Amino acid sequence: MTLVPTTLAGRTILVLLAGLVASNLIGLLIYAGERDNALTNITEITGAERIAAVVQAMERLPAAARNQAVCAQSGPGLTVTLAAEPAVKSKIISWRERPLSTAIRGLLGNPKSKRIRISINRNGPSSRQAFSAGLEQCRNSDTSMTGMMEMMSKSGAMQNMTMAMSPQMRDRMQAWSDGDILKISYRLADGEWLNFMMLSPRVSPIWQSRFFLAFFVMAIVVTLLSVWAVRRSTAPLALFAWAAERLGRDVNAPDLPEDGPREVHRAAKAFNDMQRRLRSLINDRTQMLAAISHDLRTPITRLRLRAEFVEDKEQRDKMLSDLEQMEEMIAATLAFARDDNANEPRKNLDLSNLVQSVCDDAADVGGDIACTGSQSLPFSGRPLALRRALANLVDNAVKYGERARVSLDATSKDFVITVDDDGPGIPEGEIERVFEPFYRLETSRSRDTGGTGLGLAVVRSIIRAHGGEVSLSNRPQGGLCATVTLPQK
Repeated sequence: MTLVPTTLAGRTILVLLAGLVASNLIGLLIYAGERDNALTNITEITGAERIAAVVQAMERLPAAARNQAVCAQSGPGLTVTLAAEPAVKSKIISWRERPLSTAIRGLLGNPKSKRIRISINRNGPSSRQAFSAGLEQCRNSDTSMTGMMEMMSKSGAMQNMTMAMSPQMRDRMQAWSDGDILKISYRLADGEWLNFMMLSPRVSPIWQSRFFLAFFVMAIVVTLLSVWAVRRSTAPLALFAWAAERLGRDVNAPDLPEDGPREVHRAAKAFNDMQRRLRSLINDRTQMLAAISHDLRTPITRLRLRAEFVEDKEQRDKMLSDLEQMEEMIAATLAFARDDNANEPRKNLDLSNLVQSVCDDAADVGGDIACTGSQSLPFSGRPLALRRALANLVDNAVKYGERARVSLDATSKDFVITVDDDGPGIPEGEIERVFEPFYRLETSRSRDTGGTGLGLAVVRSIIRAHGGEVSLSNRPQGGLCATVTLPQK
């Protein structure tokens, strides 16, 4: 079993779907990378602005009021503490932390400041406990915030603080929980350290976003459109296959319609031209053989008249017999080449009745016939041609095999007709040769029987014209078996 479709339409659809999936996966990766970069940039800019606002506010407040102001800045996603020691011990700023450090320095108006230290770590239980501890500390403070707020208002820091804690920012920060932990320590002018702990935003997995749903919807739509378009495009190819099979059965079949796309139009026109050339070739051959037959009959007639003047009766009878056989062979050759039955129109018939009728006709002239088979098997064919082919097989079985046993069976795809006899059979090397025109087995036939060696050639020609096949085989118990297979459709 192969996973690759066997039809052209199936393979084309598979290629289209593979291209669709590949292009969308590449687009998905690009989209995911750009989205992560955009969120990172927004986080850095927003975080830098917020931290810079807090630092500027703390620089303007007296040292006694800073603890209360620091607690006011702590909230969902952010804790701010004031300590004598920095929370970030390392002075080294890595490449990952450098963009945020540069942004904060720029907002503070001191691009070369060395007061800032930054560390980015993965979120964990200890980090969440640190957030909770910082918020709880501010929540349990009994110090009144009124004097602190008035002092911040007088110092001009209130505007910065409001900007830093806007409702939009607070809502956004509440949705952050599992991102990276951003730790920042900034040394104020008097030597105290502002320690910030901020959560980076949690980026939702790409397969949970609307993009993934859109991908599936688009894939379904494209698949349906591809199936429709491919089937419409490959339909003419199926028509050509059907036309070629029909041509093998009937060379006089109607021409294909010459329409559709340019390539299909050219192919249909070439096919019709080929069919017309074949018809012309067959007609020319028939006319040539008819002319030869006509020309040969004249000298044969003259020879027959001259043979009558031969005084030796024995020699005269042999000459007349040879001339008679020559006339029969010429007539048989012409009939075989012309094949008048090829122009017979197809009809719907009952194959079982046709086989039974052939057997009855053979029995009426004294043949030993036994016929068995299915009942009412509809078939589309040429009745006279089929009767001629089956009659040849039955007559051969009776003439050279003493009796004929005919059976008719139906399989899932074909009708099978077998004709058995009890004769001597045929040597294995001669089985295919007996279908050749004028080939005769001298051990089983003589000129006295009147055979010309065209019977089986006619049978094969008729059966193949119906899309079937005929074969011969020797039976193990003796005798010959002729098997005719005709397609049901």
